Amino acid sequence: MSAHASTVARVEGVLARISAACIFIASCALVVLIVTFGWLVFGRYVLNVTPTWVEQLALVLVGYIAFLGAAAGIHEDSHLGVTMFRDALGEPARAAVTIAVDLVLAGFGAVMFLAGIDLMRFGWDTLLPMLNIPLSFRTLSEVLCGGLIVLFAGTRAILQILTFPRSDRAATDEGR
Repeated sequence: MSAHASTVARVEGVLARISAACIFIASCALVVLIVTFGWLVFGRYVLNVTPTWVEQLALVLVGYIAFLGAAAGIHEDSHLGVTMFRDALGEPARAAVTIAVDLVLAGFGAVMFLAGIDLMRFGWDTLLPMLNIPLSFRTLSEVLCGGLIVLFAGTRAILQILTFPRSDRAATDEGR
């Protein structure tokens, strides 16, 4: 294996571990969400005392579940996409379109990251009712997702750009 290929493999391994961490954290948040709603039902119908903090915690947790799951979906390339037109193209055009899509995704992630930072600054002095934590904890998931989308899609685009000419040369060398 060449030095270039081992570097690409190491980068992809690090990104895979980050993606796995996103899935793990989102899964833990889902478990906490289910347990807290169980407590809500128990409190409301058995104890006749409704825990009012569950709704606010659910709003925070759903954001982390959705945004971290979406970022992992970008890494796993399992996000929603229409690939019919891309798949109909020849190999060089298909690779170029794939790179362009990843660059657009990275740009979207950058906008999401920057807008999320503005939202975090805006809500830092406001506390979430019932939880007494800054409102910014709700928008932190958006910032994380935006940054992770930039990391995942941007790195994939860069790696594809770096390997694009090599894969063409390798294909022509094998054809000889």
